Amino acid sequence: MLKRSFDLFFSVLGLFITAPFLILISILIKLESKGSALFIQGRVGKNNKDFNIYKFRTMKVLSEKKGLLTLGNNDSRITKIGYFLRRYKIDEFPQLFNILKGDMSFVGPRPELRYYVNFYNEDDMKIFSVRPGITGLASLKYRNEVELLEAAENPEEYFVKTIIPDKLKYNKEYIKKSSFFFDLKLIALTIVKVITK
Repeated sequence: MLKRSFDLFFSVLGLFITAPFLILISILIKLESKGSALFIQGRVGKNNKDFNIYKFRTMKVLSEKKGLLTLGNNDSRITKIGYFLRRYKIDEFPQLFNILKGDMSFVGPRPELRYYVNFYNEDDMKIFSVRPGITGLASLKYRNEVELLEAAENPEEYFVKTIIPDKLKYNKEYIKKSSFFFDLKLIALTIVKVITK
């Protein structure tokens, strides 16, 4: 209850404080390229149920048809404002709506695409016992994931065989250690990492 109360209070507060900023970003996105300011994509959440995640669109329209993975910050599909939004994690701000709805929490395993969840084994499915989050242990470890994929000889294979299993290890560790104060620690670490990047 404490975790959910925290999520509700700070998602509402965050949306209220950042509303003018979010509107400005939406306008800038639409001015630079055609398409919606929001990128909506299916992800897998608590109890292995699908939901739609909200993000600011940082790529040209229909870019996902050219590949599900982002290969480095210089991926040609990323827009100019998209690069800025990604660098400072501003593209994640619309997920405050996901938190408000109860699809997500501020802290938890990062929600994955169903395509990649199909590679999980039975033990991996325990991560769906909690709400996915904007940040978490795995998110902090792999904050430079796009650079790792760019450097990989076979990005898709590297993601499936190396990154996913390691993320799952960290996500399971989070579930074991999960507590309200541990969440606060991870939020603080995330803010520090974003500011000092």
